[in-house]
Amino acid sequence: MSSIEQTIRKVIGGGLTASNTVARQLKNPWRKHPFLTGIHEPIREEFSLTDLKVDGVVPESLSGCYARIGPNPFRPDPRGHHWFLGDGMVHGIRLSAGRAEWYHNRYVRSRALEGVGGPPAAPGPRSGPGDTVNTNVLRLGGRILALVEAGTPPVELNEALDTVAYTNFEGVLTSPFTAHPHEDPLTGEWHAITYSPLTPDHIFHVAIDREGEILRQLEVPVSDGPSIHECALTERFVIIFDLPVTLSLGALAKGFKFPYRWNSERPARIGLLPRSGTADEVIWCEIDPCWIFHVANSFEADDNTVVIDAAAYETMFAHGPDGPNGQPIGLERWQIDLNTQRVTRRTLDATPQEFPRVDERFFGQPYQHSWTVTLPNSPTSNFAEPNSLFHHDLQTNQRHEYQFGPDHMGGEFVFVPRADDAPEGEGWLLGYVVNTQSETTELRILNAQAVADGPVACIHIPHRIPPGFHGNWIADR
Repeated sequence: MSSIEQTIRKVIGGGLTASNTVARQLKNPWRKHPFLTGIHEPIREEFSLTDLKVDGVVPESLSGCYARIGPNPFRPDPRGHHWFLGDGMVHGIRLSAGRAEWYHNRYVRSRALEGVGGPPAAPGPRSGPGDTVNTNVLRLGGRILALVEAGTPPVELNEALDTVAYTNFEGVLTSPFTAHPHEDPLTGEWHAITYSPLTPDHIFHVAIDREGEILRQLEVPVSDGPSIHECALTERFVIIFDLPVTLSLGALAKGFKFPYRWNSERPARIGLLPRSGTADEVIWCEIDPCWIFHVANSFEADDNTVVIDAAAYETMFAHGPDGPNGQPIGLERWQIDLNTQRVTRRTLDATPQEFPRVDERFFGQPYQHSWTVTLPNSPTSNFAEPNSLFHHDLQTNQRHEYQFGPDHMGGEFVFVPRADDAPEGEGWLLGYVVNTQSETTELRILNAQAVADGPVACIHIPHRIPPGFHGNWIADR
């Protein structure tokens, strides 16, 4: 174990240090935190609703549950708070035979939640500096899992979205996990790049087969403790984004719970790790300093290049401590020449946008369609402004737009194919839209090829769902 890793484990491993706690207690407890008020104000009650109003017609091919997770602090405290750290809550709507059968919202039952007076914690193994899980929910290896990055194992949920237990895949998972594993639809394998503040001098490549069995956990040396939110896949490579957001002991010393900041002195690079290769075989390619949370897709082109489409930022976590902040660039295409290892960047759409999603049946392959939601221009926004949904056709270079409406804010929309064998992009988009005036929410369902026509169905939820992070369509088995 390196000396810096020993230091980090001492600082974080047993909880926050006394200096961190004291510094946080000295902050203003009555501050109006932008991610704890307004549209972000947490809700406390867990609902089980069955009498849901529906406008329009729910497509009969949709049989399953749309679930999305996000932060919902049980006992909010503005002192040192960061949006990414709130207690996890899953919101889901089950659809079947053209009907909306129920809406459930459930806390993810962590020890941290129980420690502030919340529901009893679920059983199962923990690791890392905390056990809050609040970032993604999907089906992997036959189980519904709630996920978070930078440490703690996934949480298994039942079909009603109740917490079952934390799981480390029957003891095999010893590395940290991630909120963003990606499935290769051609092989059924899942791949992830994972990290932890407790291991700042290396990250991990974790591979899992279609049955949920761990295939490998490979250490890859890095420096400075980078935050790596996302990875990507191609036919031959797992793509590592080693960008200039790194662990900051200074942020911890000042009482902030989220310990990552923009590091202007650190180079940016992209790593191409052969799927079964060693750490020594990573092809590292320098790129101008920038940041991404999410890729749309990535693939290998015929001219011996790797193509990556992503929502890019000039910086991140450089404009204040409360939440994600950075100057958005828009949707970019990065092309890596495998002969020269040079990266060329090109803007596909300069409008600030995030949460790119594609037809996952074509992930890691050449593709045509992606969908994003727009962002405010300000780097310090709390994402509470009216916005739009974009459909990008990358073959025709056309962009189609659906505006959610005045006083309405939409989050990530996910794609569901019309049928297993439907052409790429033929299907539905599902996502939550909040009415900031009435404090209500709708699950809107759109034709993915005709977003400008508006929703084919709206399912009404009689309360506000706070903005969250990621969700997925969890189809019936």
